[in-house]
Amino acid sequence: MKTSTTNNSHQHTGESSRQDIYTRVTERIIADLERGVRTWVQPWSAEHAAGKITRPLRHNGTPYSGINILMLWSSAVSAGFTAPIWMTYRQSVELGGHVRKGEKGSPVVYANSITRTETDEATGDETEREIHYMKCYTVFNAEQIEGLPAHYYAKPEPRFNPIQRIQHAEEFFAALKADIRHGGTRAYYAQESDYIRMPPFEAFCTAESYYATLAHESTHWTKHPSRLDREFGRKHVGDEGYAQEELVAELGAAFLCADLELAIEPREDHAAYIAHWLKVLHNDKRAIFRAAAHAQRAVDHLHKQQPSLTEAA
Repeated sequence: MKTSTTNNSHQHTGESSRQDIYTRVTERIIADLERGVRTWVQPWSAEHAAGKITRPLRHNGTPYSGINILMLWSSAVSAGFTAPIWMTYRQSVELGGHVRKGEKGSPVVYANSITRTETDEATGDETEREIHYMKCYTVFNAEQIEGLPAHYYAKPEPRFNPIQRIQHAEEFFAALKADIRHGGTRAYYAQESDYIRMPPFEAFCTAESYYATLAHESTHWTKHPSRLDREFGRKHVGDEGYAQEELVAELGAAFLCADLELAIEPREDHAAYIAHWLKVLHNDKRAIFRAAAHAQRAVDHLHKQQPSLTEAA
């Protein structure tokens, strides 16, 4: 027999709370997909200078990660926010602002773990158990808040010409030292031979669509056993494992394009995956959390290949 009934009740309450968060987030993503909206595609505007194209940002400019990116992008799409900055009510007050009356906040989650010592009542032996927990709290977009310092509402400088190669993106993908082969009309990652196939740069309508496609395939590239060794039991095109990997690649491309300040546009060949993703999400309320976590690890891996991080290590 282990810890007291009180502890067990607390544990069950925590598990119920986590399940509620999983359900709420998943149902929101499902609702977006059923409307034909991919939460991670173009959920931003170039009308704010804080990041132009960016991940959602905390009040201090630190980007959110994982599932919180999707949650806040979804909120931004739903409400039409152009500012990528979010903060708690208390943070807004500390910055001299105030949330307008009647504004509704958006949920974000915080995951962590604690170690609890439990005593076996029969033997008196003590064991330590790691307990994972997730908390949900509320944040507001800068556009819901008045009185913040001016830079929270700043407008951007004119953007670069989208038909030219984008130097910082060129340097980022070159630093991966991936085997990228150009030619043909299809983009894909060949795992057995470990190379990325891309159509010629000139075949794309915009430079950003080229880099967004390359970001998608580069996310697939991270699944190789010599890198992150990511495997969902894929058997053939269209099965659940295939859909899960495609979802990770979609999210990874969106996260990475946000980091590189590149707009991501819907790819026609991925529209067919929406039905597969809906099936996966309906069957498993934690699937979108896992996909976001895998995508975050993939993007972190790609960032770690960059010279500045390598030299600093």
